[in-house]
Amino acid sequence: MSLLTEFKQIHLTKVEAEMRQFLRQQTTDETLLKSMLYSVDAGGKRLRPLLLLATMAGFNQKITLGAYQTAAALEMIHTYSLIHDDLPAMDNDELRRGIPTNHIKFGAGMATLAGDGLLTEAFHLLSRAELSTELRLLLLQNLAKASGTVGMVAGQAADVQGEGKLLSLEEMAFVHQRKTGALFTFALTAGGLLAEQEESVVDLLQTLAQHLGLAFQIRDDLLDVTATKDELGKNVGHDATLNKSTYPALLGVAKSSQLLAAELAATKDCLKTLQMTSLVKPELLMSLIEELTLEVQA
Repeated sequence: MSLLTEFKQIHLTKVEAEMRQFLRQQTTDETLLKSMLYSVDAGGKRLRPLLLLATMAGFNQKITLGAYQTAAALEMIHTYSLIHDDLPAMDNDELRRGIPTNHIKFGAGMATLAGDGLLTEAFHLLSRAELSTELRLLLLQNLAKASGTVGMVAGQAADVQGEGKLLSLEEMAFVHQRKTGALFTFALTAGGLLAEQEESVVDLLQTLAQHLGLAFQIRDDLLDVTATKDELGKNVGHDATLNKSTYPALLGVAKSSQLLAAELAATKDCLKTLQMTSLVKPELLMSLIEELTLEVQA
């Protein structure tokens, strides 16, 4: 069993338990609960909570309940964003992670409310996390910034406005730094803050996250044109149907793959710098990055 596989088995189980337990405790409408848990239980790679916890572990820090609660709140934000992305008014997707999307199962109204519930309860959970008051407030502020109108939501708005337009490479990067990269930035920097790292180290984690988030978006664009429906668990070719600006549409598959390789190389350079300063266990983060690389090259 690989180090990464073992890490996932031990820690993701606890993150998922935190999400389910909190939602059950805090939800008074049974259908709403079923709708939220439907998307939470649909699975996925849980890459964002993994990055948070792997970063913390990389600094040789014990992963605490407060860290699991922070990681759970982050994944709840990500899950809400997927529910809303799939809605008829947005990307109008009917398949996610190999099963019908939330609005196909529960209707657009309930799916919208499930997303609202996950978004709201994510901050509720983090506000009650077993952390110091100062750290809890800082993480709440950072998560709000990452997921809100300067982060993910702003990126989603720019993505919607970019449909039918040919964005430049710089414009696309700015969209995706917010739409995809903001939650990656929170994951890595929160891991550093939970590991009590100094500001210069957290800044380097932010740089790493920016490269990794962009790599992930390029990878996602590539898979939409190179993978099959069965491989992705969702419909492919959807970006072209919506006339979205994507890296393959702008650069072609070959040049997009080269750009992906450059971003992944930059993340590894950041990891090497971190290792020379304070990152004592880089293997988990390196394994996650290698996993991304292998998925695109397969």
